[in-house]
Amino acid sequence: MSGLQNYSSQLLKYTRLFNNGCVARLRSTATSSFEMIQRERKVSANNYDPSSVVITRGKGIYMWDVEGKKYYDFVGGFATLNQGHCHPKIIKAMTDQLNKLHHTSRAIFHDSLYELNEFLTEQFEYEKVLNMNTGVEGGESSIKIARKWGYRVKKIKHNQAEVVFAHGNFWGRTIAAISASTDPTSWNEFGPFVPGYQIVPYDDLEQLEKALKNPNVCAFMVEPLQGEAGAVVPTLGYLKGVRELCTKYNVLWIDDEIQAGLGRTGKMLAVDYENVKPDLLILGKALSGGVYPVSVVLGNSEVMDVLTPGTHGSTYGGNPLACKVALASLDVIISEGLVENAFKMGEIFRSELTARLDENKLVQVRRRGLLNAIVLNTNGVSNYVYKLNNELKTNGLISKSIGSNALRFSPPLIITEEQLREGIDIIVNTINDFNI
Repeated sequence: MSGLQNYSSQLLKYTRLFNNGCVARLRSTATSSFEMIQRERKVSANNYDPSSVVITRGKGIYMWDVEGKKYYDFVGGFATLNQGHCHPKIIKAMTDQLNKLHHTSRAIFHDSLYELNEFLTEQFEYEKVLNMNTGVEGGESSIKIARKWGYRVKKIKHNQAEVVFAHGNFWGRTIAAISASTDPTSWNEFGPFVPGYQIVPYDDLEQLEKALKNPNVCAFMVEPLQGEAGAVVPTLGYLKGVRELCTKYNVLWIDDEIQAGLGRTGKMLAVDYENVKPDLLILGKALSGGVYPVSVVLGNSEVMDVLTPGTHGSTYGGNPLACKVALASLDVIISEGLVENAFKMGEIFRSELTARLDENKLVQVRRRGLLNAIVLNTNGVSNYVYKLNNELKTNGLISKSIGSNALRFSPPLIITEEQLREGIDIIVNTINDFNI
């Protein structure tokens, strides 16, 4: 059978299937959460184990499942929804741009990129912006910049550049990202890994200095607050020490603020707690209000200008839709005082939890702004936190379990004190009454 005959035969087959209603039957709408979960699991890769709730609508800090039950969202889309669900300013900016121009490719200019990048450089006091899509692309892009800077400026020998990371880091699950991971779930059976990486303990300046003495080190990439590790906050002075050591040994400091940045910690950037400035700044997640993948790397010209035409790129990075969405998202954070609200609500959240949780169950509250985690005494029960997380869901609040003994809470930064206290009541009552 010729290629044309084979194509015609396949086309006839699909036409018959469609006309016989097979496609329509396959696309029949599920009517319950249970059915939707079963159908999704049957046809989707098994790389997630989500809580057994199916959300169909979100507004502000709330979500509703397909049965109509209302939940407090204390996950916030992994800190992408700083502005809440479906913020009208962001949705309007997106729909307006969709009806005008949503994509061009960077082969030509468009009229939105300069607006976003001018705003970013003025707001964060850097000279240049690299526009990407996902957070992990921001991480990989910053490493590429640092390596090229290492060869061009620091004069590291060809293919000898090294990047240092902190233990417990998390910046994605690409091969480059998991090569830096210390979590076996991320890297087991995915090797071989990217060379030129080394790991030092988090919040340990002595070990960091030992690593930076290596003349082949071009960068140290670190989270100013480790989000996925469970809101781990370093000792005050650590970030200042990082700045001093990177300057001393001519190493670029890459600040991963994808999760901690843009108001989440009660400051615009988490490094603002120590008034220090990294060489490269990565932003993502809430940069789009959770409605579209947007990430950026910011730096000054002496570092960023190592990139020349053809050395890096992205099909969607910096597209018109992304730019308008990011501008609206930043406007909401600034004009609605979300940074200040995150700080204020975070203080209330931690104070209430510390005062009201059963002291026999509470080990520690890790915190900064509205990125908080509580470490619990599980009495050696391996699935304690998993079941507790499900109990919170049953009681109307969505949270995130971290490891075997912690729960993380990162509600939208638009949350009011009344809403926060209602959520606190659910958390406190659930944990204090929970037994396994």
